[in-house]
Amino acid sequence: MRFTADLHLHSKYSRATSPQMELITLDRWARIKGVQVLGTGDFTHPYWMEDIKQKLEPAEEGFFKIKKQSGEFTRFVLTAEISCIYSKNDRVRKVHILVLAPSIETAEEINKELSKKGNLFADGRPILGLDARELAGIVLNVSEQCMVIPAHVMTPWFALFGSKSGFDSLEECFEEYSDSIFAMETGLSADPAMIWRLEEGARLALVSNSDAHSPANIGREANVFDTAMDYRSLVAAIKDKDKKNFLYTIEFFPQEGKYHYDGHRACGVCFSPAESKKGNNVCPNCGRPLTIGVLNRIEKLARKPSGFQPPNAPSFKSLVPLREIIAEALNVGSKTKKVKEYYDALTGKLGGELKILLEASREELDSASTPEIAEGIIRVREGRVTIEPGYDGVYGKVKIFSSEENRNLSKQGILL
Repeated sequence: MRFTADLHLHSKYSRATSPQMELITLDRWARIKGVQVLGTGDFTHPYWMEDIKQKLEPAEEGFFKIKKQSGEFTRFVLTAEISCIYSKNDRVRKVHILVLAPSIETAEEINKELSKKGNLFADGRPILGLDARELAGIVLNVSEQCMVIPAHVMTPWFALFGSKSGFDSLEECFEEYSDSIFAMETGLSADPAMIWRLEEGARLALVSNSDAHSPANIGREANVFDTAMDYRSLVAAIKDKDKKNFLYTIEFFPQEGKYHYDGHRACGVCFSPAESKKGNNVCPNCGRPLTIGVLNRIEKLARKPSGFQPPNAPSFKSLVPLREIIAEALNVGSKTKKVKEYYDALTGKLGGELKILLEASREELDSASTPEIAEGIIRVREGRVTIEPGYDGVYGKVKIFSSEENRNLSKQGILL
């Protein structure tokens, strides 16, 4: 069965998340987006775990659904992200880890062990003074059916290969558990083409997930599988990297991520790796160190040339969220009422957002929206966009239409 899975998101119990991150709301938004399998997120939080047990019931092996629901429904799989902050080799390390668990009992046993290491009530994504190697040991000793996946592996501050607090190799971080790590998460500021250049990127599976903190961001990155609909088959598809079962990932254009280039947000400085090197990685305005972004870090760690692709690696497709495309086509803000109206009309007529972005024909798009919105979707699908790269926590800016095109559209009033 072909399905789309977004395995990394958060509940309302995580910091800086929407209070709408409830299971019922997540289920509804998964349908709007066209995501069939959704991570629960935050199973380490005691209150969220109670919600999971009260509101979900078993579906297929290792999958859950909203109780007393029939017909088409979203499956949930138990997931959590843990923030490991600790000292190793004379440096402070900050590594985020995504964990998948096959059952409620397994998740609760993991929680029992982690509660000895810190306060799980404090945050849906708990911050623990725990070596990533030790965390892997705890999880995998509870059950070898669990998956331990380094999250958004290239971002500067909280990642396996992050420039500020990460490592230069998988083995340096996980030591004897390195052979039990089968996948890494790309994150918004990198895509598989970049990470394939790393030794680990060529060897491990690369998954992509939204890391959503609000329902509307579900599915902005995701994974497309063609396999049996259960936990064991999902994990096997990731581990095996069989392109017949793990079809492709859905990605941001990495330049749109907020750590793609180097920079210093306080001074408005955004540099390519070459520009940073000329200035010795120092902000020319204030003299402080730049935040070294993902592209620069890739260049430092790469073992393969640009353009390298492992022969067995699943492919990927880069997209821009539908609301952003509509907003630019209408020349209005993405959170305006007009954008919502067009978004609701498109998803109501043509199905989930991902189906619209990936599969809908030009004729279908024209019939459900405007020629300009349809053109915007096609241009994104074909990669015909220009992007001002993100840096130091500032999202990049995607442009689908030129300024002249936008002015002409506004003058003609075609979109009104």
